[in-house]
This record gives sequence, structure tokens and C-alpha cells, in this order.
Amino acid sequence: MLSREWCHLCHDLLDALKPLQGELGFDIEVLDVDALPELEVEWGEKVPVVLAGGLELCHYFLDEAAVRAHFRRIG
Repeated sequence: MLSREWCHLCHDLLDALKPLQGELGFDIEVLDVDALPELEVEWGEKVPVVLAGGLELCHYFLDEAAVRAHFRRIG
């Protein structure tokens, strides 16, 4: 997940993602785009973003259906 420390949408999305993590058993790695200039250049204001590898699953708000669909495809 691409995030910013000061971003309330980022904290909300992470909180919404955690129950799915428990249910589906995936790891969450949170990367602060402000600490990684190359990510800030690439993603700019389109944060928070949930990525699975290089695939964007959702941004700004959790798309639970997209996350579930991704894990069904790879499961």
C-alpha cells in the first residue's frame, strides 16, 4: 500500500484493509511515498493506493470487491 503519514484517507484505507488481511491471509507492506521520491513522482496525489505486485487494486478508498477478486484469481 502506498501511503502518506499525514493522510487520513491512507489511515482509513489501511484500517479497512486489515480485516480482509485477516480473512484472506495476505501481507500488507506500507510504503510512505513522501520518503521515496521515485514513488512520489509516479503516484503524486493518487494516494492511498493498494497494489498487488505492480497491479493497482484500488486508490483513495478500499474496493473490497477488487481485492477479493484479485485473491480469487491467484488463489
